[in-house]
Amino acid sequence: MRLDLRLAPPAAAGWASAGLLVAMPTAAAILAALLAGAAVTLVVWAALLGRSGRTGRRLHEPRRRPFDGPRFRRVDRTLFAQVLGTIAVCAAAAALAAVAVAVQAPARSPEVLRIVLDDHTEVTATLTVWSPPVPSAGVTIGGNPQLRFRATLTALGHADLGPQAGGVPTTGLEVPVVVFADAAAGIPSIGDEIRLSGTVAPTDPGDAAAALFFGRGSPETVRTAPWWLDWANTLRHGFADAAGELPGEGAGLLPGLAIGDTTGVSDDLDQAMTTSSLSHLTAVSGANCAIVLALVLLSTASLGLGRGARVAIGLGVLAGFVVLVTPEPSVVRAATMATIVLLSGALGRPGRGVASLALASLCLLVADPWLSRNYGFALSVLATLGLLVLAGPLSRRLTRWMPRPLAVLLAIPLAAQLACQPVLVLLSPTLPAYGVPANLLAAPAAPVATIVGLAACLLLPWLPWLSTALIWLAWLPATWIAAVAQASTTLPGSTLPWLGGPTGVLLTLACTAAVLVLLVGRSPGRSATLLRVASGALVCVAAGATVGTVAGTGLGRAAVFPATWQIAACDIGQGDAVLVRDGERVALVDVGPDPALLSACLDALQIDRVDLLVLTHYDLDHVGGLDAVLGRVGTALVGPPENAEDARLHAELAAGGATVTEAGRGDSGTLGSLSWQVLWPIRGSALFQTGNPGSVTIQFEGGGIRSLFLGDLGEESQEALRAAGPIGAVDVVKVAHHGSRDQSGALYAEIRASVGLVSVGADNGYGHPTQSILDILGSSGTAAFRTDQDGLVVVAPAGRGLRVWTEKVTGAG
Repeated sequence: MRLDLRLAPPAAAGWASAGLLVAMPTAAAILAALLAGAAVTLVVWAALLGRSGRTGRRLHEPRRRPFDGPRFRRVDRTLFAQVLGTIAVCAAAAALAAVAVAVQAPARSPEVLRIVLDDHTEVTATLTVWSPPVPSAGVTIGGNPQLRFRATLTALGHADLGPQAGGVPTTGLEVPVVVFADAAAGIPSIGDEIRLSGTVAPTDPGDAAAALFFGRGSPETVRTAPWWLDWANTLRHGFADAAGELPGEGAGLLPGLAIGDTTGVSDDLDQAMTTSSLSHLTAVSGANCAIVLALVLLSTASLGLGRGARVAIGLGVLAGFVVLVTPEPSVVRAATMATIVLLSGALGRPGRGVASLALASLCLLVADPWLSRNYGFALSVLATLGLLVLAGPLSRRLTRWMPRPLAVLLAIPLAAQLACQPVLVLLSPTLPAYGVPANLLAAPAAPVATIVGLAACLLLPWLPWLSTALIWLAWLPATWIAAVAQASTTLPGSTLPWLGGPTGVLLTLACTAAVLVLLVGRSPGRSATLLRVASGALVCVAAGATVGTVAGTGLGRAAVFPATWQIAACDIGQGDAVLVRDGERVALVDVGPDPALLSACLDALQIDRVDLLVLTHYDLDHVGGLDAVLGRVGTALVGPPENAEDARLHAELAAGGATVTEAGRGDSGTLGSLSWQVLWPIRGSALFQTGNPGSVTIQFEGGGIRSLFLGDLGEESQEALRAAGPIGAVDVVKVAHHGSRDQSGALYAEIRASVGLVSVGADNGYGHPTQSILDILGSSGTAAFRTDQDGLVVVAPAGRGLRVWTEKVTGAG
């Protein structure tokens, strides 16, 4: 069947426009006007050309050439008019996306939010929860779990202020935020309106959330969710509790497969699902929508209902399903696409796959332009596009070597993997060696778990005995999927290293095109043969490079690990955990967000005891992994506690045998032959004492390396640090705040570090490290090493210079 690609270019143009403008919304209105003007001009031009093509009237009188008769001129002009019309539609789609950004951007950044961000003060916020609260990397502070969820900030101000603050309204807001809160007083549900005190931090331009809200204390429920959301919350919680009583990893995976609740999925299983390219099965995806809708339509058709009734029931069930499983990007994309197909079918114009996908994508990007930078949405669209465009040709070609049913089963995951791999490389510069076989084994079990699990969820309030039986039945395929994922990760070479960044994406696209040429390209003709030979050569070169890289990152790189290392930046995700060592003496600056990740790093480096622990400040990504070192710390340098929870951390350290000292400028000591001194904060100062601005900043010197650790200091506090006294040149700097944009170029120019360590998590959602800090480091002659791309980074003295070793080959070490 011929593909209808007419709507694909406008959708791509709208996507590109939205993706560009969400990062610079002030230019959206101007660009929208320019694009709209261009679209109108092109439409008029195309109409004139089309008219002249139909009448045969010439627009000009060029010198007559062969084949330049009236018929050929009419064909050329008509074709040119069609091209201009297509470009005009693309410009109109881009203008529509630009208008959406211009209209929505002001509500995301109201004046009161800018005032609060400038003041750095604690505020009281009213928030409406709109995603399931989940634990932050399984971390507890003071014995209480820390929650992370998305919400809409509707009111903001100091506790003693009313609906106005300095003439600026503080109510009636609609600001999307990501909230971090204590779960001591209970976990809020989707749709609940809560009140919470805390601090607000900015996000980078283009982020889906306009700000981050770090709660202090526990959220207070102001108003519970409306009935239709409460119904869905009750079903989700009941089903998750019932499934949680089952054994094994299948118990945690089943709620994700059936209703999108991933809170029971362990960190190990989540990593295994990602490594084996089965992460799309961890939670409800577009495929689940298709399965549910197909069952509804088949059931209504078997009952003899008319087209209008079938469409109405299908749309109603689809809306209820989205509410139940929560509107994640992939689910909303599938539901929108299904709605377009249903409505077009009801009007007697059956929707085509690619056209429906393009129209659904464009509609969603206009409704929420910030989806243009959402990886989940992009992967959902690309996977669907791969199935629509590539699955058929691949299955037909594979039938030459295998039975047709097996060819169809293999073509589906292969098509999705080929379509998504260029984006997956941006998330992690690796290739899943067993992704296609794992999907071939696991994917057939997903529909069973989805259908049976969803039925069990819906029946739980009315027929609990039947629901329990169905839960056990759905547990079997869920357990099988979990077993496939875990088995895949234990096989040798489960992930193959690959180039990251734009270079990796371009190489992936080239290799994907080569594979497609080899699999589905036509063989007759000399040019086709040459193309196939070139494609085969490219695939062989890429395979050889990958094999060489595997060898290089295995025994070869292990052999060159510097035994005399002095500094090691652990790869612990979005957080800080950096070690400084002299012989048997070890210092640790911050502990990251997760005890398990920190423990793995300490075990890999054979660290059993921490002589000096520095907690720069009390954000979760700096203190969450404390349990990994409790009882193994000699001395702890900490900042002033901000609340009772921070004080409890001091008590836990002291109970484990550590000497706890509040650090301030002038404190100094030794670590073996190394000397250290605290440069920040300044005791007795009324400014920069707590939070990011009060980060304990420490300097080490000796053993051929002078290093500086900046915690999460922002530009203002970095300038204050410079004003407090000269720092001088250093060899290694731990870049502040994971490479955020809030930095002092003058500070980095002064210290002129050779190596900059950026402790940052892959796909962290904040855009860290930002291009601005990378430019600052580059202009200062500082080579940046990032844990998201380089993994563990180790620095050792080497004569009069430094030697840097990185766990992954993307680093320069």
